Amino acid sequence: MRELHFKDHFWNTDVTSTVGYDSIIQHLNDGKRTCKEIEDFLKARAAIEEKYAKELLALSKKVCGSSEMNTLKRSLDVFKLQTENVSLSHMHLAQTMREEAKKLEDFKEKQKEARKKVEQQMDALHKQKAAQYKKTAEAKKTYEQKCRDKEEAEQNMNRNATTSSSKQQEKLYAKTQQAKQTAEEADRLYSQNVSLLGKMREEWLNEHVKACEFLEKQEVERINNLRNVVWTHINHLSQQCVTSDELYEEARKSLEQCNIQEDIEHFINLRRTGDKPPAPVLYENFYNNHRSAPTRSLPTTSGRRAAAPPPSTAENDPLYSTVAEPGYSLIRY
Repeated sequence: MRELHFKDHFWNTDVTSTVGYDSIIQHLNDGKRTCKEIEDFLKARAAIEEKYAKELLALSKKVCGSSEMNTLKRSLDVFKLQTENVSLSHMHLAQTMREEAKKLEDFKEKQKEARKKVEQQMDALHKQKAAQYKKTAEAKKTYEQKCRDKEEAEQNMNRNATTSSSKQQEKLYAKTQQAKQTAEEADRLYSQNVSLLGKMREEWLNEHVKACEFLEKQEVERINNLRNVVWTHINHLSQQCVTSDELYEEARKSLEQCNIQEDIEHFINLRRTGDKPPAPVLYENFYNNHRSAPTRSLPTTSGRRAAAPPPSTAENDPLYSTVAEPGYSLIRY
């Protein structure tokens, strides 16, 4: 299938019309606006990545498992470290996006400067062509009017050829000759303007073709560049996912080394308090304890005698009997 090109499909039958050229320029202006929109998109996405990176970095610095020990502590430390590394990778991604946005901005400005020369040249040609066409139209109008004046003078002279005096005929003849010369001069000027317009038209045609080719080339470069920019942007996002997964994989490997039983034994060996539990607490009868309390001898000291032993009691002494024993009474004899 035959390819279509700007130079073949943006003409108009009106010699003064610039609708085809204007349509191309409008399209390229729209393309320039698209470049700016994608540039702003990349900058906004970079700002989001940077904000996320900073918040993730701050989160990685927070206390997390400070009281843990042994293998779980090591796993949590690796987890925090890899979280920090992920935040740094997002910060790097944000910087990469800003660089891509700057490249797109430079590309847009470069195309703008290159196109400016072509636009200025074409605008000048359009103005010259329009001015020459107007001048030619006026010359034609003058030429046609002078031709009518000449015909009218000739007809007037012919009508009065037999009825007018010789002096009047001379005046009519002179007027006819003047009208003829004026018409010839108008014809010359008209023909000259048509020739100039023709040359200007040829120049404009050639420049229009060149401009179409140049602008089409710019459009090809713009589409290709935008396609590559978005493609590269998506690749960076995909690579960020891979990088994050690789960093998180290190945390997963560390968690795989977390040994529950080893951590239990580590805590026991570090903080153990003893392997014997306390004996059962037995019931102790107050009175039995007092009756069966063994006598204790205090250590003797030089120059002093030991304390007197407690008085002995008879076996059936009511004073030291228990409630359960027969003969117990609150009455003291």
